[in-house]
Amino acid sequence: MDRANAALAHYLLARGHEVHLVGHEIAAPLEHHRGARVHEVARPRGLPALAERMLGRTGRAVARAVVAADDRARVVVNGGNCPWPDINWVHAVHAAWPVFDEGAPWWARTRARRLKKIAVDRERAALRAAAVVIANSASTRRAVIDRVGLASARARTVYLGSSPDWGVPDAAERADARAWLGLPPDVPVVVFVGALGNDINKGFDRLWRAWTDLARSGSWDARLVVAGGGWRVAHWQAEAARTFGDGHVQFLGFTPKVREVLAAGDLLASPVRYEAYGLNVHEALCRGLAVMVTESAGVTERFDAGMAASLLPHGATADQIAQRLRAWRADTAGWRARAAPTAARLRARSWDAMAADFVAAAMQPEAQATA
Repeated sequence: MDRANAALAHYLLARGHEVHLVGHEIAAPLEHHRGARVHEVARPRGLPALAERMLGRTGRAVARAVVAADDRARVVVNGGNCPWPDINWVHAVHAAWPVFDEGAPWWARTRARRLKKIAVDRERAALRAAAVVIANSASTRRAVIDRVGLASARARTVYLGSSPDWGVPDAAERADARAWLGLPPDVPVVVFVGALGNDINKGFDRLWRAWTDLARSGSWDARLVVAGGGWRVAHWQAEAARTFGDGHVQFLGFTPKVREVLAAGDLLASPVRYEAYGLNVHEALCRGLAVMVTESAGVTERFDAGMAASLLPHGATADQIAQRLRAWRADTAGWRARAAPTAARLRARSWDAMAADFVAAAMQPEAQATA
């Protein structure tokens, strides 16, 4: 969501528009742009509901002032964070995203359900108030129609874009990335990118069970690199220390160097339970990796037919994930080759192209909106 919002802001600023940015943190290139007006909102530590209320209050105040000064101004908000009767850009749908927190402390599970109810209620109010809703995938669009009750003519789909510097790494970049991670040049590497906190929606628990079973078989030679922060990182690190030798599994925690991690990898595994889109999968394909992802993720709508083997069934078990990993390991070159046409199309669509489509969709009269 942050990457897409930033891309839209850059696109509008480059065309001479004044852009007001409301958020908890604003990236430096945007913050210092002469056309940007930055409104940063404090984020109270450990109080997400309060943080969202503060964000929404500031957003509405800025929107009122900007529209009062120029009635041609347009307001873009995300989901339930700031109800406003203009454009709502939806990157996930809480009403379609159940809580997945098995193994979390009881108090965390109680809190998660309370926060989920708040998020669903806020989302419903904000989306129903919007003049137009733009979704990041067709499945996200269906969710706002079916789960939130939005009229279909008010919902449009705009797929995400890509950065030109997220292409296939050359041999030198790949060697540098592997050296940074301490990986041998010829070992197959599986990458997981996702948060490892209370919410286990990203499916690492299922990948871990599959990986453990494969390792116990005695014939599994791949390495696993995990990028993502959260309190469960320490738990999985302890599990890895008990189960594997040094270097077999690496937990990087939160890292800004995902681009480098992908340069070192061969397969991105994403056995998600819910995924409105899946930018990690999108970026992995652009970097030349094969992917394995749950078929319900929005990004799979952009896959070619030749990538059928990359799709995990919704609710995939550890056994099914292990079987798919074995299939990939037996044909790593074939998986990469079959992903290449999809990857080329994703790389060809820039963030500016996405932003242009977003503006066109936002300006499209309701009567002309397509299903």
